Amino acid sequence: MSYVGPDFEPPQNRRPRRGPLTVALAALVPGALLGWLVYETVGGPGDDGGSGQATVRSSPPAASSAPSDDAKEPGASPEPTATPSASAPAASGPLKGKVVVIDPGHNPGNFQHASEINRKVNIGTNSKECDTTGTSTNDGYTEAKFTLDVAHRMRTLLQKQGATVKLTQDGDRPYGPCVDERARIGNQAKADAVVSVHADGSGAGNRGFHVILPGSVKAGAADTRAIVGPSRDLGERIAGRFVAVTGSAPSNYVGDGGGLVTRKDLGGLNLSTVPKVFIECGNMRDSKDAALLTSGAWRQKAAQGISEGIVSFLRG
Repeated sequence: MSYVGPDFEPPQNRRPRRGPLTVALAALVPGALLGWLVYETVGGPGDDGGSGQATVRSSPPAASSAPSDDAKEPGASPEPTATPSASAPAASGPLKGKVVVIDPGHNPGNFQHASEINRKVNIGTNSKECDTTGTSTNDGYTEAKFTLDVAHRMRTLLQKQGATVKLTQDGDRPYGPCVDERARIGNQAKADAVVSVHADGSGAGNRGFHVILPGSVKAGAADTRAIVGPSRDLGERIAGRFVAVTGSAPSNYVGDGGGLVTRKDLGGLNLSTVPKVFIECGNMRDSKDAALLTSGAWRQKAAQGISEGIVSFLRG
């Protein structure tokens, strides 16, 4: 979700409140340290969060990279819609009966629809752009392509666990959905967990992943108070498994080194009524992180780490 978007503005240097995460990550210290050594030695996995400095989302083709959040502005002409991509009949498994919504950040077609994705939508606390183009590596591998690939891998893994899996978009619509619609898809599915997958577009040298949690918001159509706790639990479990499976270190440029950041400016989180987090898997503008993000083998590890965190959360 590069933040100059999953639809977002550049993240501010926020320090997540210490809580259960501190305990959870403490148990992961040995593994995290080992992962960090591997990370530094071979160019460990990148981070997909907004930079503490202004994150610059570059857009490969000539399209706007304005921040955005998945939402539709009330009264605006309807966007082209597509039925959220659902999983095949769920197999038997520990997640039988559970619904997981995966939100691949951005859409490959956003570059061709600048006016549509720049349309303002209401996210409760204020108005933001419908969506953004996302970022890309210096060689042109786009965030939209990355997020959809990871989402497909996650869907396969979670279906094997028996979950019903839905995607907010599967490259099956011209652009979007807007950030409010992305939130609405998870809400209407009565999802047990929603994860929005992104990659950041920060400066070179900024590396590592971070998970973005919803802050407590009560404004307009936004009311996250009931999901703040469970979303933090979901985020902590994903962060822990992401470290263990990918060997990636938490972001060195956002947050306090624990891999968790709380945000109140993202429509996809503000408008959610079910547990939801975003994960920035790495920084596409850093050459070492980019080498990971463009590797199919590493993307499989990223999908596995995120999926294991979801499974852990849903099994309690």
